[in-house]
Amino acid sequence: MPTQLSVNVNKIAVLRNSRGGDEPDVVRAASTCLDAGAHGITVHPRPDARHIRAEDVYALAVLTQSRGVEFNLEGNPFAPPRVGYPGFAALCGDVRPAQATLVPDSDGQITSDHGFDFSGDLGALRERVAELRALGCRVSLFVDAGCPDVERAAEVGAQRIELYTGPFAAAHAGGDARAAIALCAETARRAQAVGLGVNAGHDLSQGNLAAFLQGVPDVLEVSIGHALIGDALYAGLDATVRRYLEAIAHG
Repeated sequence: MPTQLSVNVNKIAVLRNSRGGDEPDVVRAASTCLDAGAHGITVHPRPDARHIRAEDVYALAVLTQSRGVEFNLEGNPFAPPRVGYPGFAALCGDVRPAQATLVPDSDGQITSDHGFDFSGDLGALRERVAELRALGCRVSLFVDAGCPDVERAAEVGAQRIELYTGPFAAAHAGGDARAAIALCAETARRAQAVGLGVNAGHDLSQGNLAAFLQGVPDVLEVSIGHALIGDALYAGLDATVRRYLEAIAHG
């Protein structure tokens, strides 16, 4: 199966929230991405609602279901509910996303910057994964390239991993990504050997996407937001999504 492109529209919500009101419209932006050929939509609602809010999750669920495409909901399954944020499991229970990507981030993080540590007791994570799978969600766990025990993602019931590609992107920008891509490829192979599908995301861009996919075997899905929305400021959202799809094809 060709690598799927899921567009993360968090940054559209950041722009909207900076002014207040409803513009730019997150659902309209997501619909434009799908019209251009994107295979799905990703959002990462955070407890402080600094970009995507609960009502956006509900509206995007309606859109993606009506279009018959994947809705990928990211979040920390251990973050407690609070005003305006019912909790990750509650959101998944309400909208039943096709995929739930679990990320071990804290409230204060600007963006996700590390994967799960599988070295300790995984009982609580196993319970969260089982809860989400019972809702019909495919569960993916955010992991670092080089994770020493990535195989344990399968032990807790996950069906996929998402490789954190930030270090690869930094190495590519520095001019020598050989070691970083080899580490990603090795981690992907180990995950696939125990039956896990492999997704990837974070700092992937038009400039590095093809190289990443050429170096890492059988990536099922890439989730891209920051670079894609930034490129769209200059080229437009429709044209930018099509360029990312071309980069995937070249990869």
